[in-house]
Order: sequence, then structure tokens, then C-alpha cells
Amino acid sequence: MSIPTLPSEIRQQCRTGQLEVPTPGLALGYVQANLVVLPYNLAFEFLLFCQRNPKPCPILDVTEVGDPEPKLIAPGADIRTDLPRYRIFRHGELIEETTDIKAFWRNDLVAFLIGCSFSFENAMLNSGLPVRHIEEEKNVPMYKTNIKCVPTPIFSSPLVVSMRPLPAHHVVRAVEVTNRYYKAHGSPVHVGNPGIIGIEDLASPDYGNTVTLRDDEVPVFWACGVTTQTAILQAKPEFAITHAPGHMFVSDLKDEALSI
Repeated sequence: MSIPTLPSEIRQQCRTGQLEVPTPGLALGYVQANLVVLPYNLAFEFLLFCQRNPKPCPILDVTEVGDPEPKLIAPGADIRTDLPRYRIFRHGELIEETTDIKAFWRNDLVAFLIGCSFSFENAMLNSGLPVRHIEEEKNVPMYKTNIKCVPTPIFSSPLVVSMRPLPAHHVVRAVEVTNRYYKAHGSPVHVGNPGIIGIEDLASPDYGNTVTLRDDEVPVFWACGVTTQTAILQAKPEFAITHAPGHMFVSDLKDEALSI
């Protein structure tokens, strides 16, 4: 099966069960998004958590209650079917992964679409910066850190980061390129020694895949939307749905729409 390059084609292949792989490198130039679905009675509290932590949780769209269409970033799309893989949580426990959440959808649910660092990778590539997980056809490695997010009464979480190895002389350029994409996590939160932010072993990511770190390279860490999933695990809501890490929603927005 050929991998499509347009967002609508990618969503259609997800909808028909043809595409179940992680989405880094797909539809380069278009905005990808994390997904969080919660009952309406938790929606304001979660929105407050995102507002207090804009680096890992930049809001791109919020659906109407019970409506699965993300009208701002992909009119006509259906977040119940148009991602490659989802996670279902009950009381903070992961109970299932699936490729379609229609059977779980309820009229009281609100969906949040949250910015993703995959959205600035096209700009990195166009600037001559390597993106190792795309080179190696892997999911990006993601790690929990010892950096605490600003909590709300219900939601709290350590910051989760994604990592991309870069030659040391490319780090400043990477900061310049990604800083423009503030709704895709913006500039890195840490460069170099992972132990400083509580990561003990780069070869053992909490999510995603290990990638090659060469002798002349340093690890560069960006805030990650998977932070929202750790917040859900700690809050233990009676019901929640997220994307599976790395299996993002591909929107119709061009990446430049997120740049400043």
C-alpha cells in the first residue's frame, strides 16, 4: 500500500483501516495533533491545565460537546475514525488500544486537539537539520522527566519530552527554526545531559522507539503532548480517550499556520 501525502487521504486510509502506523514523516508540511477526549464535566478543568502549561499542551481545536468534527483544523473530518490508533482509559487504567472509537463515543464527550512537534519537522528538514526517527523510519522517542507541570485541582503531570539527536553545531539553528512554531511546542526545553531532567537511560524511552545517537551528537529535548496522557493516568477520570503515542491526527492546516 502506498502512503498518501495529503491529510485527507491519510485520514481516509485511517478511516478504512488501511493505515495503522505512527505518523512522523507523513504529510510533511501539514500540522499534526495530539488527541484527548474527556467527558464534558472535566472539559473546563482540562482546558485550564492546558492554559497553565502551553509548552506541552498548545490547544489547536476543541470540539462541541458530542460532536466528533474538528471544525477549525479539519472540517469534515471525524476524530472517531481518522487517527491510526487510539487508547481507551477507565479510571486511569489503559484498557484497550483500537483503530476506531465509534463504539466508545458518547454524547457528553469533548475532544481536544493539541499541537505536536511533528509539525515542525518539515521546517527542520528544509533547514538541513537531520530528523533521526524519520531517517530510521521509527516513532520518535519520548521520556518522562522530573520537570513538573503547573497543576490544577484535578490534573497534574511530569513534563514528557520528545528527543531528536543533533550535531552540536546544529543546536542553535534547531532552536531558531522550531522557536517559531509555538503551537507545536516551540523551542527545546533542554539540550545535553538527560540526567539533569531525570532521564536515566536514552535507550529506554517511556514511549516510542530508540534512535541512534552518534558520537558527535547531543540529545535535544522538546516538550511533548503525551504529557496529557500522564495527566490522565494521574487524574484517573472515569473515562478518557487519547491517540496512541506517535499516532497523530493529521489536520488540513499548513505548518506555517503555527509559526510566528
